[in-house]
Amino acid sequence: MQKQRDDIFTHDINAKFEFNDTVASVFDDMIERSIPFYNEIMNLAIYFILKHIESLSDEIVIYDIGSSTGNVLINLSDNLSFRNLNAKLIGIDNSSSMIKLAEKKAIAMGYDISFLCEDILQSTLLPSHVISAFYTMQFIRPLQRQNLVNKIYQSLHRHGIFLFAEKIISQDSKLESQMIECYYEYKGRQGYSQSEIYKKREALENVLVPYSVDENIEMMKKAGFCHIEILFKWVNFALFFARK
Repeated sequence: MQKQRDDIFTHDINAKFEFNDTVASVFDDMIERSIPFYNEIMNLAIYFILKHIESLSDEIVIYDIGSSTGNVLINLSDNLSFRNLNAKLIGIDNSSSMIKLAEKKAIAMGYDISFLCEDILQSTLLPSHVISAFYTMQFIRPLQRQNLVNKIYQSLHRHGIFLFAEKIISQDSKLESQMIECYYEYKGRQGYSQSEIYKKREALENVLVPYSVDENIEMMKKAGFCHIEILFKWVNFALFFARK
């Protein structure tokens, strides 16, 4: 399916950012141009998911939380088919616009993936082997974030893994300012104007609340995860791995 170009913030947006029909229609272009190494990070996570499940003999259950337009599960499904592996794939997102588009993409590609339009804080998770969350935790209110991580931990089988990618902040104010500048220069190279960058930042204020590396790791430890690694980091984006 051809991606529509993200030009949302070329216009005046006098509202907070939300995952509505307008955002869903350009989301694939938006995320590829806004997240450095987006595809590389996704493929890296899929590699470790496949390594984890290749020796499992029971029915494999994999969740993607905040599944948006289904990119992670669609690419994972493609890899599973290539390796003759089977798994029950479930995406959860609270945006009906994202779910509709994800279902349309999966059907067009012939993949059997369940997409549920639910609030993950209210969802009941099946016992699972893998849970992923790509740029999702940062949209969960801080007061609820630890509870969600606890829920993820409790859902996972023994030795199950949680892979999550996040925008992160530095606890050093000077470095944080430099990291933001570096990131905005990156977005400029992707074709976003300074006006678009500023407007999106305003729309995301208090909607996207990133944590530092240490804060993310501390959440995992509090939930009970026994091993936590950073698999990838570029300035203010990181991919985390946590094993139960």
